[in-house]
Amino acid sequence: MSRRPLHLSLLLFLAACTGADKPDTDVMTAPLFDVKLGAQGFHTHASGDQEVPPRDTRATGNATFQLSDDGTELHYKLIVANIENVVQAHIHLAPAGVNGNIVAFLYGLVAAGGGRVDGVLAEGTITDADLINDLAGATIADLVAAIQAGGAYVNVHTNDGVGATNTGPGDFPGGEVRGQIR
Repeated sequence: MSRRPLHLSLLLFLAACTGADKPDTDVMTAPLFDVKLGAQGFHTHASGDQEVPPRDTRATGNATFQLSDDGTELHYKLIVANIENVVQAHIHLAPAGVNGNIVAFLYGLVAAGGGRVDGVLAEGTITDADLINDLAGATIADLVAAIQAGGAYVNVHTNDGVGATNTGPGDFPGGEVRGQIR
């Protein structure tokens, strides 16, 4: 059985349902629905094993990003668990397995030794004016292009403020948990 007659019948039926008195003479190209594509979203799951070098920690994080309909703002929420002494969190530019420069702040800089955090660490909106370093003077579209290419990650940094650094969970100033944004 050919699908063309069924397909044409379905199009004619849908055209009739739109209230048209007669089908458009060019039914095959006439738009039947005005579909609005929603804003684009991204996410990440951050853990110590994604850090470079990997960190032995039970801390985790999740971040969600939602691009505004006009593409000029990137709204975010960063949630963490089992982490202590968070001092800052950022978006960095680099592929998985490579450390890169900070291009946008998500949280901090706050004083070291702040104690345990579980739950929403930060939420806000990033605009062109918030982009720094490699993306200074660039646009949110440039950041989104880097994300889509797999070249951006979230990093959550910790510091206990006591003596030497990198002594264990709660004291990784270079980053305790990390996750590529997808």
